[in-house]
Amino acid sequence: MRHVLSALVQNQPGVLATVAGMLHSRGFNIDSLAVGETETHNLSRMTFVVNGDDNVLDQVRKQLDKIVTVVRVDDISSENFVERDLMLIKVTCTSVQRPEVFLLSESFRGRVVDIQHNNVMIEISGTEGKVEAFIELMRPYGILELARTGRIALVRGDVQTVVATEGA
Repeated sequence: MRHVLSALVQNQPGVLATVAGMLHSRGFNIDSLAVGETETHNLSRMTFVVNGDDNVLDQVRKQLDKIVTVVRVDDISSENFVERDLMLIKVTCTSVQRPEVFLLSESFRGRVVDIQHNNVMIEISGTEGKVEAFIELMRPYGILELARTGRIALVRGDVQTVVATEGA
């Protein structure tokens, strides 16, 4: 089973390495990981996806709770949440192919962010499935390079996972 975890951590050097190292040393595989500062300057949000049964999830949460710089861990998998992945993709594209590639990009609500003589770079954001579908449509053109973020997610509605901290 796929679990999306949202962890609030202190925004300081080494936290990412500590969390990733702990998961690695215990044999947990991270399918996706994204980290960024929150609206509270001294906190960062780590969103990561792990696969496993409820026992695996329970172990991951217990291990994360033991890390001093981890403020809070929430499994948002069962919540009503919005999840996004961002991708930049560089595709071989002649001037003759541009209208078709641009139309496909537009259909996926993507943006062309760079145009060269023989290639274009497109930005796409959305669910993992949407990003994967766009990749498959671009394969026949020739994918030159591709970079993706890990998934980020927030629970819908009034639920807030940031806690007030001293000095914030």
